[in-house]
Amino acid sequence: MVPERSPAVSGGSSGAPGELLRSCLDRLGDGMATLDVKDELHGYLRGAREALVWKLEGLGEYDIRRPLTPTGTNLLGLVKHSTATHLGYFGEVFGRSSDALGARFSGDAGPAAEFWATPDESRQDIVNGYRDAGEFSDATIDELTLDAVGHVWWWGDAPVTLHHVLVHVTADTQRHAGHADILRELIDGSVGMLKSVDNLHIRDPAEQQRFRDRVEAAAAQFR
Repeated sequence: MVPERSPAVSGGSSGAPGELLRSCLDRLGDGMATLDVKDELHGYLRGAREALVWKLEGLGEYDIRRPLTPTGTNLLGLVKHSTATHLGYFGEVFGRSSDALGARFSGDAGPAAEFWATPDESRQDIVNGYRDAGEFSDATIDELTLDAVGHVWWWGDAPVTLHHVLVHVTADTQRHAGHADILRELIDGSVGMLKSVDNLHIRDPAEQQRFRDRVEAAAAQFR
């Protein structure tokens, strides 16, 4: 999470299915991982971003906005939060800014503005903002070396390298993509790691139900 202070951005990043599959499964053509550490980490980050946006597809406005946990977690809010994270870590931390960061949140959304969408915020604007943040972050990653140093003011102005930030934001984005997986399954039963990769061990609905029943029966013994 990035506290709001001064705003940083701009654009849209979307990888091809093969690239996204590689970024999630760590596979490259002949099965060997790339030796370029920055490229490898960047691939995982791009894959997570695309998966997070994909979880919105096919849903109506209510379902992408409604809270599905006691703490208010919702799909569109995850995208907004990840936008703020990208802008903060790849922008403010390295002294890079742009017009987009200044207008991250507006209106009376309150202190948790980055975690939900107000009625006057459109899905398209939020997704476009996320893609802009992704493009801005990609530029930072491309232009700086892994040992480039920045400072995280919300960590007490702690010094960090781009390598550290890239690992941190990738882990954060992958975590929220996992949250989105669960929320989407709760909404309409849709599952999958990527559009072209469901990553399921059991695909037959009847077999899935039998598996769920078996797990429930095992858990019920401890009631």
